[in-house]
Amino acid sequence: MSANYGPPPERQEMIALIQSAVDRGVTFFDTAESYGPYTNEVLVGEALAPVRQQVVIATKFGHDLDPETGKRRGRNSRPEHIKEVADAALQRLQTDVIDLFYQHRGDPRVAIEDVAGAVKDLIAAGKVKHFGLSEAAAQTIRRAHAVQPVSAVQSEYSLWSRDPEAEVLPTCEELGIGFVPWSPLGQGFLTGKLDSKRVFDPRDMRSVFPRFTQENREANQPI
Repeated sequence: MSANYGPPPERQEMIALIQSAVDRGVTFFDTAESYGPYTNEVLVGEALAPVRQQVVIATKFGHDLDPETGKRRGRNSRPEHIKEVADAALQRLQTDVIDLFYQHRGDPRVAIEDVAGAVKDLIAAGKVKHFGLSEAAAQTIRRAHAVQPVSAVQSEYSLWSRDPEAEVLPTCEELGIGFVPWSPLGQGFLTGKLDSKRVFDPRDMRSVFPRFTQENREANQPI
């Protein structure tokens, strides 16, 4: 709604869409500081403000974003940065608590125990309710869970992306952790609306994904 899949749609149209989803029973909304960047949290916050007590909002930390350009400069899960991101997200989301706060991607320079400890502090402060991990390996999940219980793990999972089945799903089942698949429809491929003739806008991240090259799409067309 704000980035990643081509030019963003009209803002008021997206707010109406989110509110329509709530009317139809959707209660779980996922965003991140890096979507936009920042603008999607603002959009979600505005759209859900009237129904905040009826919904669950998840957002994410973990990227190092240039404050002037918004471009990603790498990973940043230093505890002090996590807490700064949480405070900024609370303002953009127009809420006093983040229901689910994910580490968006791991930071090789910061031990996952320190990441979990920072979120544990935020939970103790009443700013966050639950801790999540995105695209984390099974051992990372275990190490984090030992410091602060992990409520949800989010990974790409669909008919054509099955990696979590080997270790992540069994780990989540063992530890009682919820699993949230992202892109369960293969970033649009499994909807049947994309064919080998589709040319993606340069601002659409699928334009540089190997699985969306014309050759691969032609090879995967239904017979």
